[in-house]
Amino acid sequence: MDVLSDAIAAMRTGRPHSSRTVRFAPWGFRFPPSKGAGFHVVLQGTAWLLPPDGAAPVRLGPGDVVLLAHGTGHGLADRPDTPLVDALPAPDGSWPTRPDRGSVGAEETLLLCGAYQLSRARAHPLLTELPPYVHLPARVGSHPRLRAAVDLLGAELAEPQPGSDAIVPALLDTLLLYLLRTWWLTERADRSTGWSAALSDPAVAGALRALHDDPARAWTVEELGALGGLSRAAFARRFTALVGRPPLAYLTWWRMTTAGRLLRSDDLPLRAVAERSGYSSEFAFAKAFKREYGMAPGRYRKGAQDLPWRGVPPARTAGAPSASRGAEVAARPGPSGSAGPR
Repeated sequence: MDVLSDAIAAMRTGRPHSSRTVRFAPWGFRFPPSKGAGFHVVLQGTAWLLPPDGAAPVRLGPGDVVLLAHGTGHGLADRPDTPLVDALPAPDGSWPTRPDRGSVGAEETLLLCGAYQLSRARAHPLLTELPPYVHLPARVGSHPRLRAAVDLLGAELAEPQPGSDAIVPALLDTLLLYLLRTWWLTERADRSTGWSAALSDPAVAGALRALHDDPARAWTVEELGALGGLSRAAFARRFTALVGRPPLAYLTWWRMTTAGRLLRSDDLPLRAVAERSGYSSEFAFAKAFKREYGMAPGRYRKGAQDLPWRGVPPARTAGAPSASRGAEVAARPGPSGSAGPR
């Protein structure tokens, strides 16, 4: 898969949920912090996003979308000064779909809201660099695919039909990818480093796709650079500046992230997990895995999600200290400069 799809797949832990609700002024809800991510779409009327930490309220008009990728606590109300009450979700975490009772002439707001269950134990740096909230204002002719996903989801929630139980989660996954893609496409022109710049750089983006397509391959920095027509040294400098860590250090981190996902979600034998992660023996894989996660693969498989781990942090900014010594050892190339199976 491509990097963005892989990043989401590595963090997903459960089915997303959503609801389409009508609110009549005055109304205001306080959403506590969560481990997942959430979004709000104003279909009709207006609303105000009340960010945490005293940040200025953000007006949301018809068609506006806001994504809270880090599960940040926030408020949502008809006006910035409306008192807030704690949101009371349904057992599955979604908002109740029954509209409130409004007085005659009360201002009406139609909302489409949802949440995603994500694990942050191995959060991909592609997602950790997102701001506390992403506001995508509605503009005529802009983001047509995102708007189409919103319209389809809204229609399925407004009038459920046979197949809706399968269609809605699929549309929610699609909507999240469109939200993230839209933000990065919007931001890349203003960024010279970070993942927005990395995904728009032909040489780095091509290398990232190759690493994600075949993480078990014995890649060398020279091979990765050649994909984009760069020398080994030039490619290594560019990749490290944009991504925040050297190519083989990123490859090792991604291999271990992939291994953790396989151990959580599949019943593959340990040898198969090791091979898919680029290791030629269970012993070498178990040693590297324990160094990264702080526990043996078998124990990790038996345990729940979101367990502590050690090794390369999910993200760091360019110019920050390099990856931890343990991860550097795991990614250290052999005589050929490869990070292939051990």
